[in-house]
Amino acid sequence: MTRAYSECYLNDAKKNLGTMLDYAVGYKGIDANLLAERFARSLFAELFECGHPGVVSGMSGVELARKVLGAEDESDDYVASISTPAYWAGYVLAEYHWFTGRRFKDVFARVPLASIVELYPLFHEMDVCRFIEEMERRMLDEGSETNLAWLRENRGFTQARLAEVSGVGLRSIQMYEQRVNDINKAQGITLYRLAHALGCSMDDLLESPLL
Repeated sequence: MTRAYSECYLNDAKKNLGTMLDYAVGYKGIDANLLAERFARSLFAELFECGHPGVVSGMSGVELARKVLGAEDESDDYVASISTPAYWAGYVLAEYHWFTGRRFKDVFARVPLASIVELYPLFHEMDVCRFIEEMERRMLDEGSETNLAWLRENRGFTQARLAEVSGVGLRSIQMYEQRVNDINKAQGITLYRLAHALGCSMDDLLESPLL
């Protein structure tokens, strides 16, 4: 299995993502899901996902949090803690991403960051492999929404309204959301029309397979 990036950066990546969550969620009180949304849609997430040394290793987790939140550098009394639920969530999430190659935006669309933090009492003393197994179970749960369905509902569209706005047939939208048809194999013009109507990128509509 091909990993997301070289293992030599993994330890730094885990510490930095853990510190980012501990600082932003635990210390600053930022809503976990809001932080996840800002991070997943930022350039920093894309750079983190490809193991860019300047992001996974070249800056601290606090610096990463401030960049994602658009906050100015400031002096505060923050002291990193490796024993908080938020730190643990970031630490194991970084390894999960490295192991599977799943994009953060795909992960958070299926499993909200707040839900991952809530796994701490049950999983923090277990081997990280158990966490990865649980995440894969949740990601592959047939009852979970497709990215298309999640984005459509998030924009407040019914399937019929999305069909009207995008010009993509209602039945096609239903088939993609039910996973009867694989949206990863949809024609480029179909993806373009749906993405334009939903105000997202075409990549946001794709279902990330297990690598």
